[in-house]
Order: sequence, then structure tokens, then C-alpha cells
Amino acid sequence: MADHQEASVTLPSDPASVSTARRYVSNVLTEWGMPGDGDTADTVRLIVSELATNAVQHTRGLSPTFTVELELERDERLRIGVTDSHPRYPKRLPAAVQQDNGRGMVIIRCLTAECGGRLSVCPTPEGGKTVWIALPWKSTAAGGDIRPASR
Repeated sequence: MADHQEASVTLPSDPASVSTARRYVSNVLTEWGMPGDGDTADTVRLIVSELATNAVQHTRGLSPTFTVELELERDERLRIGVTDSHPRYPKRLPAAVQQDNGRGMVIIRCLTAECGGRLSVCPTPEGGKTVWIALPWKSTAAGGDIRPASR
């Protein structure tokens, strides 16, 4: 297997694209050696769902598409980015207990930190932004694995 791998998909900014993005990432990571049925795969799918949902919901129709990018540096890190063409950076929204939304970035930050990773937001040359998560990746005999941060 190559030491560096990349994959990406561009999808319409439509709620139906969230599950497509999640499935795409899951399939790519399985090809790259991550077991698809463990806690790590579930965590990555949840993070991708939240990132894609943000790209669809919070661009207010000003980004007709979003792109999901994956980069794997074997034995170092996995990076997943979601790019849209809206310039507004994501922010934590105050969320009432009864509210159904507004917690996406909090969820993403917590899950990323729990895995020993980090979140960043970078502007694109076209005026949009990419929300990146970077997670440690270690190859094991059973396949790639993202190890939770030691406590």
C-alpha cells in the first residue's frame, strides 16, 4: 500500500448528499485498511456527517456543491476536509436543550480531540473555506486504526 493516498468527491449541496458523503468516506477508508465495523469507523462517519451537514445547511444556498477530501499519510495521519464556496466560517451556536441543531461543531471538536486529532479551518483561493480534521493513523496487522488519545 502506498505511503500517501488521496481521494475526493464533489456532491450537490443537498441533504441527500450527506449520506452519500458518509458512504464514500467509509468505502475509501475500508479500501485503505480501516475496519468498517469498529468504533473508529463510526466516529469518522459521524464527523463526516456533521461536516457535510454544515456544508449543506449553513451555506444558505450560496454553495451549490461541496467537496470531501481524504488524505492519508501512512503511519502518521488521516486528514478529512469538507470544502464549500461560502466564505462564512463555522461557529459554535448557542444551543438550547430543546433545539435540534447548533451542536455540530461542538460534536466535531469533541470527537476529533478524543481521537487525539485537531480541527482547522482554511480559506480557499476562490473565497470559500475547508474545514479539516486531522487524526493520527497507525497501521496495524488488522488494518489502519485511529487511536483515541490516552487519558
